[in-house]
Amino acid sequence: MNTVNTASNPSDDNLLADLEDVLEDEAPTAAPPAPAPAKRNFAAMMRRIPVTLTLEVGSAKLSLQDLADIERSSVIELDTLAGEPLIIKVNGTVIGRAEVVVSGENYGLKVVELSDLDLDSLTP
Repeated sequence: MNTVNTASNPSDDNLLADLEDVLEDEAPTAAPPAPAPAKRNFAAMMRRIPVTLTLEVGSAKLSLQDLADIERSSVIELDTLAGEPLIIKVNGTVIGRAEVVVSGENYGLKVVELSDLDLDSLTP
């Protein structure tokens, strides 16, 4: 019959302590928590996105025959009254109304009505 010696040998205790030290040194240490990502200023990012602003004079519905009949001196009547403010669009979305002005050698627009463009309200 085999018996197990449960008596403690001092050299075994030292060996066990050395083994525990080695295991502690090799044990993976918990990585420090990652820093929280910097909070992005969504409204500031939105303000830097380029957009296309257009001024719509008016529109007209034509048949293909009328379109084919247009010549160099043709006049096409639009659905906007003379002197009425024109429509300002940003990327195709109406944002207000304006009048055409001359700015130096270029045309410009004078805003007469503007819808709410509060980009800060878009922040999550």
